[in-house]
Amino acid sequence: MNRRHGALTVLAATTALVLGLAPAALASSRTAADPDRALDQSAPLRDVVSADDVRTHLQEFQKLADEGNGTRFTGSTGFNRSADYVLAKARAAGLEVRLQPFAFQFNGDETAPVVANKAPGSPSYRNFFDFVSFFFSGNGDVTAPVYAVDTIDPTGTQPGTSTSGCEESDFNGFPAGSIALVQRGTCDFVVKASNAQKAGAKAVIIYNEGQPGRTAAIGAQVPPNTIKVPLIFASYGVGDALSSGVRNGATGTTARVKVDRVTTTKISTNVIAETPTGDADNVIVVGAHLDSVNAGPGINDNGSGSAGILAIAEGYKRAGITPRNKVRFMWYGAEELGLLGSRHYVTNLPAAERSKIKLMLNFDMIGSPNYARFVYDGDNSAFPVGPGAAKGPAGSAQIEQVFHDYFRSKDLKSSETPFTGRSDYGPFVDAGIPAGGLFTGAEGLMTATEVAEYDNGVAGEAYDACYHQACDNIDNVNMQALDEMTDAAAHATYVYTQRNFVKKPLVDPAGKVSGTSATPSGGGGLHAHDHNHELDEALAR
Repeated sequence: MNRRHGALTVLAATTALVLGLAPAALASSRTAADPDRALDQSAPLRDVVSADDVRTHLQEFQKLADEGNGTRFTGSTGFNRSADYVLAKARAAGLEVRLQPFAFQFNGDETAPVVANKAPGSPSYRNFFDFVSFFFSGNGDVTAPVYAVDTIDPTGTQPGTSTSGCEESDFNGFPAGSIALVQRGTCDFVVKASNAQKAGAKAVIIYNEGQPGRTAAIGAQVPPNTIKVPLIFASYGVGDALSSGVRNGATGTTARVKVDRVTTTKISTNVIAETPTGDADNVIVVGAHLDSVNAGPGINDNGSGSAGILAIAEGYKRAGITPRNKVRFMWYGAEELGLLGSRHYVTNLPAAERSKIKLMLNFDMIGSPNYARFVYDGDNSAFPVGPGAAKGPAGSAQIEQVFHDYFRSKDLKSSETPFTGRSDYGPFVDAGIPAGGLFTGAEGLMTATEVAEYDNGVAGEAYDACYHQACDNIDNVNMQALDEMTDAAAHATYVYTQRNFVKKPLVDPAGKVSGTSATPSGGGGLHAHDHNHELDEALAR
């Protein structure tokens, strides 16, 4: 953003003065005829989208969270005022703006949950910091012995390898009436909890595995009406203390677990802002979710994507760009509760309107402090279709190529991350709409190879150590990452804004599409293991 383009920019500006044209008007008319011709096509937009603009929006999101009990959780004061802020800024930028409210089923703590270790001298455990109750947990107040179910020592093991509680046989010998203690790992949360419930557990504690980056208590959920007993997600430290260090089926300490949750209907909203001009039969959707988790302000997740696309939306007016195709900027509500906003939007689109959407660009977390440049794997070449990788609809590989080519032109490394279906592109992909986007990593750990390839970051540390936590605040954003990724987002947006889809329909490249990094990565997190974004399929782990 705001990077100069040397002699090319000077030449364009000089030519514009000679012909009596505004530089932006010249660039727009020059590139519209052949939008894939050269990198300089997106310079008019990138040049007016600055890192300072994005940071200004992030500071406002932080302020609104601070004034709203520290969160921008959907339906909260912080979220509602964030939506008002985006609406006002988009309207001031000359966009046609509307709100799309929607109702959803919400499950929340009526009274604060409790986890207490009854062993003498044990510390007090804090809600949100040491443990959280699951969305759609059963209710109850239980004091009973804790029984560790096939748990493992995390030392030397790979993240996500614990099979604790994944098989009914894990509960052979389980003393009915106990509290089941299981580890996060290879199978769905609901599988672990269901097996424990069948074995007679009066409460279930699922705790993080203990490898670097997988130690914190992070919000999680199971499908409604599946688990009837209290269900808690706890930090590794809490789980290890409750097991008294024993593994593989043994009784630890006695504990108290209390959950009191209530289900109600709430209202959230999507903010939709369109360019007033552009072909309405060829629509480009550029989206990001506006809500945070309840634990914090969500400035990287996903204030970063929301602020980035807002700055890009403002850039169209500032640069005087007349788009060939209509651009629909969207800020979704209730993403953290299961892609509810984007799912509502896609589900309620008439078929005729759905067919007009040529592609969707998604930007969810683009300012991670220990960042990598991840591009969604549109052709599934790095992450074949299967568990954890959804199929990219035809055209998605072409979008992936645009991002990788952009980074390559800037001598920046990039690598693939899978279409997990767990961000707002998911409903578009399910509807057969090509999609792509960017991600800078969540709770996954940066590898030594990535540090060497990217010449950036710290090996063995999470891409975002504050992922889904209270510390995801304004100080948790890497401005260099945000600068690079918003530039790339602006480039791709402009490319497809000006593409002639009649003469140049979206067609995937013939060969494999890949970045310049040798180490494709899931990037960790991005809700894939912490929130069940596919409630009906129970995919959370």
